[in-house]
Amino acid sequence: MEANPPQELYVDKHVAYIKSLDTRKDELEYWLTEHLRINGVYWGLTALDLLGHRGVLPRDKTIEYVKSCQHENGGFGAHPGHDAHILTTVSAVQILAIEDALDKVDKDQIARYVASLQDRETGIFAGDQWGEVDTRFIYGAFNCLSLLDKLDCIDVEKAVQYVLLCKNYDGGFGMLPGAESHAGQIFTCVGTLAIAKKLELIDHELLGEWLCERQLPNGGLNGRPEKLEDVCYSWWVLSSLAMIDKLHYIDRDHAVAFILSCQDPERGGIADRPNDMPDVFHTVFGVAGLSLLGYPGLREVDPKYCMPTDVIKKVVG
Repeated sequence: MEANPPQELYVDKHVAYIKSLDTRKDELEYWLTEHLRINGVYWGLTALDLLGHRGVLPRDKTIEYVKSCQHENGGFGAHPGHDAHILTTVSAVQILAIEDALDKVDKDQIARYVASLQDRETGIFAGDQWGEVDTRFIYGAFNCLSLLDKLDCIDVEKAVQYVLLCKNYDGGFGMLPGAESHAGQIFTCVGTLAIAKKLELIDHELLGEWLCERQLPNGGLNGRPEKLEDVCYSWWVLSSLAMIDKLHYIDRDHAVAFILSCQDPERGGIADRPNDMPDVFHTVFGVAGLSLLGYPGLREVDPKYCMPTDVIKKVVG
């Protein structure tokens, strides 16, 4: 970490950075990330909201863009012309929820698409028509359908039982049964159980110990043992701890200092670690991590959804 890391969050710089992202069409990076475009809109919109700048992006254009990514089967692609996928469909629904525009789409049609991806024998979800399976996709289905009030379209119990099969002896979860515990996958599994109101099925103490061990001496968090710290784990680890009421297990001040040290003080945005290039992915998860840690001036984030708490209260209840 820097010898004298910044002690403040450069809110105005970050807002300007996010607003600039769709104007950089002369840069190769813009075109190489087209497959993440709708996810990027969700990341930027959420970061702006948590920073207290809701309404900065043009609402009507944002809604029209999201709708332009929808397929006849109800799913959404990353950009017009891209195949529908559950992860991009989740981002689309999250954007519409934040913009208070879920009435602009056919909720039943979207729900049917998501439900069609579940294997009713095992409970697992595929990401798209090609059949890749992963616990990320279960979480995506639960996130999306709960925002649409359509969880009754799927076999919730079968999905919960599959998630529990992915639990390891160390208390963590992997992407499939028997796979290594990883903080990102832990978030998806704990998030699924939280949305299903089944958190009592896991060992909070054991999982909390594994998660708090992700904090390194520099204050940052990694995703699994012997790996480098990365700002995005400020979300995956801290949100999981928050959902099981163990957020106090980590050193808050040290974690805050690490996230702040990853800011770009000139251009705005947050990077994976100090002195690296910022991007919108790490910006939203850095800001969301700070929100979980109670950083002053930020709007409250819901640890299950990575969305503003007031939006979740309005949409989900």
